[in-house]
Amino acid sequence: MSLSLQFLSLLAMIGTGIVAGAFMDMIGTGTTHAGNKSLIKKRAIWLEIIGWILVGCGTFYILYLVRDGAWRMYDPFAQISGMLLYVSFFHKPFRLLGRILLMIFVKPVWFLICFVLSIIRQIILFIVKVIAFLSGPFVRKFRVNSRKVFKKRPN
Repeated sequence: MSLSLQFLSLLAMIGTGIVAGAFMDMIGTGTTHAGNKSLIKKRAIWLEIIGWILVGCGTFYILYLVRDGAWRMYDPFAQISGMLLYVSFFHKPFRLLGRILLMIFVKPVWFLICFVLSIIRQIILFIVKVIAFLSGPFVRKFRVNSRKVFKKRPN
């Protein structure tokens, strides 16, 4: 293995550490800002475990791409240094980028989804009210007739 390939793999492991730090920070922030009674808050430990498993799988996939899956002794140190690099330098820019993406993409899409669902809900409620209005005389007539037909007779 050449020196340039070792340096590239070291940079790849540092990069996976930065991405792992950002991903785990995203999960932690999401579970922190979830409501106290939300399902996300109740399942925070499982989400973190799944997050760490995904980070590990992603790391080994990068190792497979860079070095055909060969693991070196300095890989965990490189990944930890990448996480520390994220915490010390990249934390604020990633958070800023996340807020920008949230405001530009996620909130408008969520607004459109809620808007379409409310329109569908109003249409369904309107149809139910029309059917209830049109079937009202028949229901009243059935109730009157059913009382007469199923009236109790004294013994």
